[in-house]
Amino acid sequence: MSGHEARTRTNTKGDFAMEPGRDEKDRRLDEHRVPLDDLNMTTDQGARVDDTDNALRAGTRGPTLMEDFHFREKITRFDHERIPERVVHARGAGAYGIFELYEPLGDLTTAAFLNDTSARTPTFVRFSTVAGSRGSADTVRDVRGFATKFYTTQGNFDIVGNNFPVFFIQDGIKFPDFVHAVKPEPHNEIPQAQSAHDTFWDFVHLQPESLHMVMWLMSDRAIPRSYRMMQGFGVHTFRLVNASGQGTFVKWHWRPVLGTYSLVWDEVLRIQGNDPDYNRRDLWEAIERGAYPEYELCVQLVPESREHDFDFDLLDATKIIPEEEVPLRPIGKMTLNRNPQNFFAETEQVAFHTANVVPGIDFTNDPLLQARNFSYLDTQLLRLAGPNFPQIPINRPIAEVRNDQRDGFHQHLIHGSRTSYAPNSISGGCPAAVDGYRHYQEKVDGSKIRKRSPSFEDHYSQATLFWNSMADWERRHIVAAYLFELGHVERKHIKEAVVDHLGKIHPDLGAQVAQGLGLPAPAGTQVHTKSSPALSMTGQPHSAATRKIAFLMGDGADAAAVTALRRALEGQGAICEVVAPAEGSVGGVPVDRQLSAANSVVYDAVVASDGAALGAMGRARFFVLEAFRHHKPIGAVGSGRQLVEAAHLPNDVGVIVGDDIAQEFGQAVAGHRFYERDVSSVPA
Repeated sequence: MSGHEARTRTNTKGDFAMEPGRDEKDRRLDEHRVPLDDLNMTTDQGARVDDTDNALRAGTRGPTLMEDFHFREKITRFDHERIPERVVHARGAGAYGIFELYEPLGDLTTAAFLNDTSARTPTFVRFSTVAGSRGSADTVRDVRGFATKFYTTQGNFDIVGNNFPVFFIQDGIKFPDFVHAVKPEPHNEIPQAQSAHDTFWDFVHLQPESLHMVMWLMSDRAIPRSYRMMQGFGVHTFRLVNASGQGTFVKWHWRPVLGTYSLVWDEVLRIQGNDPDYNRRDLWEAIERGAYPEYELCVQLVPESREHDFDFDLLDATKIIPEEEVPLRPIGKMTLNRNPQNFFAETEQVAFHTANVVPGIDFTNDPLLQARNFSYLDTQLLRLAGPNFPQIPINRPIAEVRNDQRDGFHQHLIHGSRTSYAPNSISGGCPAAVDGYRHYQEKVDGSKIRKRSPSFEDHYSQATLFWNSMADWERRHIVAAYLFELGHVERKHIKEAVVDHLGKIHPDLGAQVAQGLGLPAPAGTQVHTKSSPALSMTGQPHSAATRKIAFLMGDGADAAAVTALRRALEGQGAICEVVAPAEGSVGGVPVDRQLSAANSVVYDAVVASDGAALGAMGRARFFVLEAFRHHKPIGAVGSGRQLVEAAHLPNDVGVIVGDDIAQEFGQAVAGHRFYERDVSSVPA
């Protein structure tokens, strides 16, 4: 047996069973895993195969024979092994986890998993981009999906969320229009995974309800550093229902324990070429290292008596509830502790649905949510070939399933009952409808009409709130994002119309973007001066844990100083890699990556530890210079200061030089970036 086979068998039969979160859900998934005890190849019907390299033919140079059932089965399976990719959220990455509740919520909901603090509810999370195809890059400017499936004892519950708390549209009937507009233009299928083109911005200026969401899209929230450092939101207002039938409005929030951090735009563009799987790889490697990503589940709770107390409508998916008005309440924590074993079987086939709810959780009349409650199921019927997709292991609930549903494509269950209808007497009336899920009771009265409530008409106030809440560096990045996007728009009237909207959000925003585009400043007026500090990414938790640091080493490096600094940083949870001109070792220190195969954009910080040799190398100088331009911490020990000098780095914040820099540099790494650093004069 090869080493690979041995490791695979150990992971499936041994180590896998010892991982955190093993439970009934995992046992059911194990039933569908391919056994590795017998390593002999067989056909799908179980017949052993003696040769899979040569098709059956008439003579060594003769025609292939159709009676070769193994050849036909193998080719047929290959021809049909792809399923349609998701129309949106096609590119994703997934992980298993465990959710643990902090305190019972019996006063709010009858949901069992929200009332049992001893339960470890299994979860599966799929992170994704929205606009691009499966083959696009991870780090594009886009919304990110954050979809979570809870395998509860009462059935599956899904929070099908994003990393933004709002959406582009208010009514689901507009969703096809939005997606068609943001997708590559139909005449040439360009651009891939980008909103920087005419059809998207044509939609935006004609559909001003999208302006708030576009502010989020133009912010650094759209280019997260990691899925592990990204917030998640349920977007819609849902309803919790307690045993007395009393409802409470709720918004779901996922808050990463590591804090919320992002990349910078120039860095994003370079990462797409260096590692298009950047976010996917980061998630996978963190879990493999045991650095399990953690997220707090928080809720915003609004009593029904306060439904109309806000200056926006709770049913409007383009609006947030500012945290200053309704604070977040942490109710539990999710830990992602296991990677999938097969991307297709698990990450690609997982099927989320906003209507997957359990007793104690219900919907509101949000028109976008109502549309999603239809659309997700309809989508799965096509992608996963029929109504039996809940039987796919990744989608199966741990709760027992009993109903009269029958047949259809890919039916895996063998029903023993002679009846498939209700009521019946032949099967003793089983399965019988019992006390189960009950929908929230509310009076609904109104004329049939295609019209939105006047409370949905304000499209500027919360976009202004977002702008007012940003730090100076965040505003600079937003303006730069608008200039990049609109700079790729060909039609002048679209640019002018968008700039006019921006002036209505805030005069400064409109004027700055107009100036960059060579257009007159719009005649805008500031809507209001209110802000929400929670919307800014400043003030995040600081930690060096899981940050990647490149140590640039050459023959002149002080190995002892490097080792001491590396130990100090790794003691804080950082990941340190030695980058050198050649593979092997430098000064007795093993080299992790050769300089020609490395790039600063995949690291969070850089330490220069040799300048005598590296200072003369253009690639080494650029490595440090590029990291500086991306506002990253730069450290230098020993002769490394010569490399910093050779790169002509300004004596600016975040450049830490000395013989004992462990504490100061560790704090710099924990702080993520130095956005106050002026990089305008640094050559690209």
